[in-house]
Formats: sequence, C-alpha cells, structure tokens
Amino acid sequence: MDIYNFKNAFLIGFFMAFMIGPVFFMLIQTSILKGARAAIAFDIGVLLGDISFILIAYYGSRSLLEKIKDDPRLFFIGGLVLIIYGLITYFDKQNKKEAIETTKTIEIPVVKSSYIKLLIKGYFLNFINIGVLAFWLGTVLVIGPTLNMNPTSIFWYFATIILGYAVTDLGKILLAKQLKSKMTPLVIYRVKRVMGIILIICGVFLILKGFIPNDKIDELIL
Repeated sequence: MDIYNFKNAFLIGFFMAFMIGPVFFMLIQTSILKGARAAIAFDIGVLLGDISFILIAYYGSRSLLEKIKDDPRLFFIGGLVLIIYGLITYFDKQNKKEAIETTKTIEIPVVKSSYIKLLIKGYFLNFINIGVLAFWLGTVLVIGPTLNMNPTSIFWYFATIILGYAVTDLGKILLAKQLKSKMTPLVIYRVKRVMGIILIICGVFLILKGFIPNDKIDELIL
C-alpha cells in the first residue's frame, strides 16, 4: 500500500474515533472510573465490533464489488451511502438537553468489572449500531474497486483504518479527564455537524470518482 492510501486510511480511522455517540462517552467514562486498562479492554471490544462489520460488509457485498470493478459508475452506490449517513449525522435533532441526558444515561457505576466483561460490552455496544454498518458498507463499496479488488491491499487498507482508530482512542483514554470536561453539549453538537459535512463531502467526491477518470482526479488532488 502506497503512502497516499496509508495516509487516507489512517485519517479515516482518526475521524471515526471522534464520531459522537454512546461508545465515545462510554470509553471516556470507563477510563476515568475504571482506569486505562479497563478502557483499553472496552475499546478492544469496540474494535472487534468494527472488524465484524467490515467482514460482513465485504463478504456480503462481494458480488456487487465485482460489478463495480467492471462499471466504475456504481461508485455512486457507496458515495450515496456516505452522503445519507452524513446527512443523518448533520441534521441530528439532538438538542443540548438531550445531549446532557445522553451522557447521564451511560454513567458507569464505580465497581470493579472483569476485562472480559468490558470487552464484550464494548463489542455489543458498537455492534448494535446499524449506522456503523452503513458506514463500513459505503467504505467497502468504494475502496474495494480502487484497490483493484486485491485482497492483500484491501486487508492492509482497512487494517490501517483500524490502526488509526485504535491510536486515536488510546489518546482519548490517556486524556479522558480533559476530554470529558471539554465535551459540552455545544461542542458535541458542533463536532457532529462537522463530521456530517466531512462524510457528505467524501460521498460527493466518491460519486464523482465514478464518472471522472482517475488521472483527472489525481490532477485535481495535486
């Protein structure tokens, strides 16, 4: 995998780590109340949930991926999924009061929990979020054909995304107390809108990628 794809994949993982939701707050609070090791165990479960979704998206859409390889215009499908997910994120009507209530509903009692239980909790909390599957489906449908359906390249691309996600989450765990104090309802609202815009832009770019020759896109990027 070249440095350009590595950078893109790592950035996807970085931005994913700041998607505001129950997992985000649970990770921070687990770190504060139970310690870094407990938070890492929880985060491993979250990452395993993402890996499960990647496998489901990849193998569940393999026939469609083969068609996309022969007909780049079907990039439209992956881009549309990302745009829809971005619009949902951007226009989320969660107000300040609801944001505060959300952080309260995921409070973790200060009791010892086994690392295995925390791992399982992280896995299922992430796995039940169908929006995460939609995101991975759109990403797989777009990335597969750009890597010529090469299993090795696809593996390393998504492994890099997970790496970027894990490294960023580790930073969140170590800075949990500072992050918790700064994540006010207003900040949460703004972050969600920014993430929505980023997803929409990525979706539009990927749709255009299906209609514009790769060499032209490279010229625009450069």
